Amino acid sequence: MTEQTYCAVVCEQLGPPECLRLRRLPRVPLPADGIRLAVRAAGLNFPDVLMIRGAYQHKPAMPFVPGLEAAGVVTEVGAAVLGFAVGDAVMAQLRTGGYAEEAVAEASRVQPLPQRFSFAEGATFLVAHITAYHALETRAALAPGQTLLVLGAAGGVGLAAVQVGKALGARVMAAASTSGKLDVAAANGADGLIDYRKEPVETAVKRLTGDRGVDVLLDPVGVAQETALRCLAWNGKLLVTGFAGGAIPTYAANRVLLKGACVIGVRAGEAGRHDPELRRREMTGLLALADAGKVRPHVSVERPLDQFAQAMNLLSERRAIGRIALTTG
Repeated sequence: MTEQTYCAVVCEQLGPPECLRLRRLPRVPLPADGIRLAVRAAGLNFPDVLMIRGAYQHKPAMPFVPGLEAAGVVTEVGAAVLGFAVGDAVMAQLRTGGYAEEAVAEASRVQPLPQRFSFAEGATFLVAHITAYHALETRAALAPGQTLLVLGAAGGVGLAAVQVGKALGARVMAAASTSGKLDVAAANGADGLIDYRKEPVETAVKRLTGDRGVDVLLDPVGVAQETALRCLAWNGKLLVTGFAGGAIPTYAANRVLLKGACVIGVRAGEAGRHDPELRRREMTGLLALADAGKVRPHVSVERPLDQFAQAMNLLSERRAIGRIALTTG
């Protein structure tokens, strides 16, 4: 009997995307709680770029296949899996394995593909949008009428936060580096727009809020601590969700004290592993927003699997608006 194999992008040594290789891998056995899917699209996320360089907190053993999320069609279900059948269109969260023609995911991390979504949209939905939802709904308890500032508002997490913040009833301000990016943020619900190149963020926030500042600031970029803390209103909350800008800021305790502020770390994936019931509640809320048409990925770039290096460089250089997907077949 011929061994069944599939094509995958493999990290065999740490480095830039050009170090990755396309390989044919043998099909792995399916665990009882697993679902095997024929991948139609895989989402690119900034942690993928960090992981292949050895710069991310999760360091999988090599060789490994990058990719935190994928969407496709179920081809096999484990003996203990209920609620899914061969042929179902699904989207899945993974720790690794998405950049491939085939992936195996834990059934608890697989969701039906929303009817409105393409496979590319499903493959770019779960990671960014659950990060935004966990940050704003769970960690910040963002309330209707509050003001939210999203930095890097045209990136994956940033644009998801604009959508989620608007769906939760906040007044959303979006900051980005080009007019094109701000146009997309506005089309996704942003009420106020801030162009980094034309005006300092803290100056624009004062202008847009009448010197009050914002109730919640979501930062996936890692801006200088002076900038972030000066944007906050009294009792404001700073959500630290990532460091796409490449630098890791520190936050002066005296400034935090003077604002009565909270600096809150957001690790949505780890939160779900620690508290599966919390993740189920969050996923139910997020999927309800998707079904209502209030949140949806903005996929600006799709590339075939063999163009993984080009796609990853677009992501790491922040040249794409919204999300990037690799497609198979």
